[in-house]
This record gives sequence, structure tokens and C-alpha cells, in this order.
Amino acid sequence: MLSKLSPQAGRILISEPFMMDPNFKRSVVLLAEHTEEGTLGYVLNQMSNLEISDVVSDFAPAHHPVFIGGPVGQDTLHFVHRCYDLLQSGNDLGNGLYWGGNFETLTILLQNNAIPEDQIRFFLGYSGWGAEQLHDEIEQNTWIVGNVSNPDILFNEDMERLWKEVVIDMGPKYAHVSNFPSDPSLN
Repeated sequence: MLSKLSPQAGRILISEPFMMDPNFKRSVVLLAEHTEEGTLGYVLNQMSNLEISDVVSDFAPAHHPVFIGGPVGQDTLHFVHRCYDLLQSGNDLGNGLYWGGNFETLTILLQNNAIPEDQIRFFLGYSGWGAEQLHDEIEQNTWIVGNVSNPDILFNEDMERLWKEVVIDMGPKYAHVSNFPSDPSLN
């Protein structure tokens, strides 16, 4: 799985099919920031058993699920959304996706049930890589970098299928990888 694209904000990382690290096994990571100093992103397909009102009481009555964004800073809350028209804030990641935004406005919108679950994702923690760390992992074929051709896939509710759907979405060259068993000894 050689990566043809370079990492940048708004692209995704797709873990190689046999990665055994429990933080990233069959994961899809949305990159929010990529600079010379490092990279930051959020695992899109690791849902916790929490709802946002469990994490931030001011967000009641919202029942949006909370995802584990990665192993770093799991005491921090982050969000990615596609409702700029409502929030009027956030860093543009392309394809109608935004990272972060005005927290006060978000609180009011959630209290009024104005943001549907399929328009926002909340994350505890994040995934982070040092200056050359991600580059080295890509060179070792740990990750493949992809474009987000259909943002609806990223907000898919079937977390088990997200990795497979993203791999298939990359085209016929990669589609066969989606059928690899998660345990190579079963091959």
C-alpha cells in the first residue's frame, strides 16, 4: 500500500490492514493540521460509550456520540463539523469539513437541538505525530494517505465498515485490500 499523496489538513490516513496497535487498528484518521512541527488528527471510527452530555453538562440535552480521537490528551474535547452555516466558525479542512469553532455558539446550538448528529463529531483526545514521525510511518507503509472524495462516508454511523468503505472508495487498485482479514493468521 504505497502512499501517493502527502499528508495535509483535510486528508485522511488509512491504517494498513494488519496494524495491531489497538489505538489505530483498521482506523481512519482525519488530519486537521500538518506542519513541519508535526501532525494532528482524529480517529473517525472509534466510538466511545459516552454521549456529549456525559462529557459537557452544558450541552444537555444533546445526545451526540463521543469518539476516541486518539491516544494523546484524552482529557481534551475536540470537534469536527460540517455546519459552518450554523456555527459561523472553524478551520476549513475542505469538502465542507471544519475543525473546531466558537464554543459558546456551539453550546447554544446544542442546547436548542439545532445540530444533527450527522453534522458534527466530538472527540476525546487526538492523534499526534512529531516532526518526521508520520513521514517515517508512511515510508514504512503503516499508513496510506487519501483524499476525502465523499465527506458523507466520514460521518457514516457504521463504525465497523468505515475503514473498508474508505479503502474501497480509493478505487480498484486498493479495493481488494478491504477484504483482507483483520487477523493475518486467518488468511
